Amino acid sequence: MTAEALPESLHRQPDGPKWPVPPTDGYTVDDFFTLDLPPHTELIDGSLVFVSPQRDFHTLAMYLLEQGLRQHVPSDLRVRREMAIVLSKRNAPEPDVVVVKAEAIKGRRQTRYQAADVLLAVEVVSPDSEDRDRDTKPHKYAAAGIKHFWLVEMAGENDRPMVITYELDPVNKTYVSTGVHHDRLKLSAPYDIDIDLTSIDEL
Repeated sequence: MTAEALPESLHRQPDGPKWPVPPTDGYTVDDFFTLDLPPHTELIDGSLVFVSPQRDFHTLAMYLLEQGLRQHVPSDLRVRREMAIVLSKRNAPEPDVVVVKAEAIKGRRQTRYQAADVLLAVEVVSPDSEDRDRDTKPHKYAAAGIKHFWLVEMAGENDRPMVITYELDPVNKTYVSTGVHHDRLKLSAPYDIDIDLTSIDEL
């Protein structure tokens, strides 16, 4: 009995982007920064994580917090958005907003910062990355010694930012919640900060 030939469509390779084939033990940070990747790709545990299109809330929340952090930032610190942070050999996530030491800024072509230079990492939760934003990344930021972490959620009937602030327990290398902020984010650490979260309605 002669087997039927497979349909021609099953022989053809689908047209589309050619994704890099990962090494057996995953990518390292050194590999990661040599690859030609879509914007905002992250390296988590040696695997590439691609970002889906973001909601309007995500963009506005990032802008609001970035501008608020810049208002009173001390001269020895800088605020940056969507920059890779090298945490370990196989981890280089991209927080939505970071506060870094001014001395860590090396030039306009810089693509990453070291965890030791980061004072605050901020993640705005997205539907496609809820587990990473709420669990995976905070654990890795804490293990790398980043002192402050903010988790930003869309909340309430007006879809405004709710900011949950955390501070590092340096002994256990875990984050401890220091507050939940709805309408106003007023803090004295990592420096004096006062952000009207309701002003997202005006953006």
